[in-house]
Amino acid sequence: MPSRTRSRAAALALPPFERVLEEHGRAVLRFCVAEAGPQRGEDCFQETILAALDGYATLRDAGAVRGWLLTIAARKVVDQHRARERAPEPVADVDVHATAGTEPAHDGALWARVARLPEKQRRAVTLRYGGDLSHREIAVVMETSEDAARRNVFEGLARLRKELAGG
Repeated sequence: MPSRTRSRAAALALPPFERVLEEHGRAVLRFCVAEAGPQRGEDCFQETILAALDGYATLRDAGAVRGWLLTIAARKVVDQHRARERAPEPVADVDVHATAGTEPAHDGALWARVARLPEKQRRAVTLRYGGDLSHREIAVVMETSEDAARRNVFEGLARLRKELAGG
C-alpha cells in the first residue's frame, strides 16, 4: 500500500478531534496545571490543543492519542518554563518576605510536595496520577524506557511516603 494511501486510511480511522478533546482534554489540562501552575497551565493547555489540532491529521495510531497529546503538553510545559526563565523579572518592587513560599498548590499539600520532587520523579508521578497514564505511556512522553518510567514513579512515591511519615 503506498504511503499516501496508508496515511489517508489512518486519517479516516481517527475520531473527530472534538471527541478526542472530550475524552482526553481533562487529563491534559490536569497535567498542564500540575506541571506549570494554574495560570500558566491553562496557557500550556491552549497551546497544546492548538498544536494537536494542527498535527491531528498526521497522527498514525488512533489508540495512542492520549500519549500523543500528553507528549505535546509536556513539550509546551518545557517551553513555558524556558520562556519564564528568560523573561525579565523586576526585583526593585518585590518584597522577598511576602513572596516566599507562594508557589501555587495544585491540589493541596500533597501536590505541593509533588512539585518539590526531582524533575524526573515529579513528571512521572504527575503523568501517572494527574494524567492517569500507564508506565508505557509515561515512557513515551518522557522519552525513556518503561522500566525507567516505572522506577521514577516508584522513587517519587517512596520519597513522598517518607516525607508524609515525617522521616
